[in-house]
Amino acid sequence: MQSWEQEYVEYVTARLPSLRRLGYLLCGDEHGADDLVQQTITALYVHWRRASAADSIDAYVRQMLVRVFLDEKRRPWSRVRLTDLPPERPGQADVGAEDRIVLRAALQQVPRRQRAVLVLRFLDDLSVSEVAGLLRCSEGTVKSQTAHGLATLRRLLGDRTLAGLRG
Repeated sequence: MQSWEQEYVEYVTARLPSLRRLGYLLCGDEHGADDLVQQTITALYVHWRRASAADSIDAYVRQMLVRVFLDEKRRPWSRVRLTDLPPERPGQADVGAEDRIVLRAALQQVPRRQRAVLVLRFLDDLSVSEVAGLLRCSEGTVKSQTAHGLATLRRLLGDRTLAGLRG
């Protein structure tokens, strides 16, 4: 195995859990998250030399994953259902699980770009400027998308408060 391939394998192995978490937060299901991560790490392999030369490889890969997520619904195959079986039921709920489920369900109803901004800002803990750089938009756009996304979540959640629903 060549040295750059070994670096790639080590990087992906170390970052896989955090990439899956971000993918899950963006798309709301494990299978979709796995698909996002698979597409991202495949593209990363192809562009490894460029990615490894970036100032922050984590930021570079995060940007790749978010772009795959945002572009996903534009592809015709994303509307194809491969099974007509209902989704698997979650296991026994732990304390706070109901709130997380409610938040994630509401988050899935927020438009994709706003959802990406909310996930990156509040669940991945990035600053406004980091999100703006990642999405290649202005900080003002990030702020307005955040405001619109939070307003949508407030409307969807009704009496529940967002402060107690971090998931």
